[in-house]
Amino acid sequence: KKCIETAFAEIHKVDELMSDYKSDSEISEVNKNAATEEVQISQSTYEVLQRSIEFSKLTDGAFDITVGPLVDLFHSAEKKQVAPSKEQIAQAKSKVGFEKLKLDEQNRTVRLAVDGMRLDLGGIAKGYAVDKAVEAMQTCGAIGGMVDLGGDIRCFGTPLKGKKHWIIGLQNPNSDKDIAGRDVMLKLQLANGAVATSGDYQQFVLIEGKRYSHIINRKTGTSTEGLSSVTIIANNATDADALATAVSVMGAKKGL
Repeated sequence: KKCIETAFAEIHKVDELMSDYKSDSEISEVNKNAATEEVQISQSTYEVLQRSIEFSKLTDGAFDITVGPLVDLFHSAEKKQVAPSKEQIAQAKSKVGFEKLKLDEQNRTVRLAVDGMRLDLGGIAKGYAVDKAVEAMQTCGAIGGMVDLGGDIRCFGTPLKGKKHWIIGLQNPNSDKDIAGRDVMLKLQLANGAVATSGDYQQFVLIEGKRYSHIINRKTGTSTEGLSSVTIIANNATDADALATAVSVMGAKKGL
């Protein structure tokens, strides 16, 4: 019980730091102030921003946490039920680009080079929270466990009932049923590792009857198309989370 409580505490801590839905979170402070001044951040937030830039470089910008202005544009369009114009997309794109995100490791500060930039950690923070929860459980003395945070999963150690592997079901993206409804497309067997699934079948915006994925391609300025679901298996959930987002943008051929 103590180990579970420490895991939840870590998840809550990450949410308090990195949720852009919370006006008093660190990432919200960065979005509000970092275009005009350097903003000092916690080690955890700095670590996530640093890893995000690494993933952006690795994927040639397919993963990019600066897509916030484009995400906001499509959410606003959904409320108005009017698709964004080419001009609106171009304007939002001018505020996007991980190259405009400046980090100072010595002072642990962040600066946004362009006014109107907004960071969105939706493609990495959840995986990071899972990893921190697992670390907390292991430090507490847990010999085995699984942390599942809305599709970002990491398991470690010994499963229950003497089984050798943790069993993880992948939902069929073309089905209306969820995992509880038993429409499982594939079952994975993991001993120690992480899985993250990203797709447009659960998270999307609906504008004038057309469904747009919540994952934005910064180069086109619009939502991704082609892959309904991407699942990545990795050693840790941070990597799996970020790469699932990146491959959704890159497509099957380039992503593989």
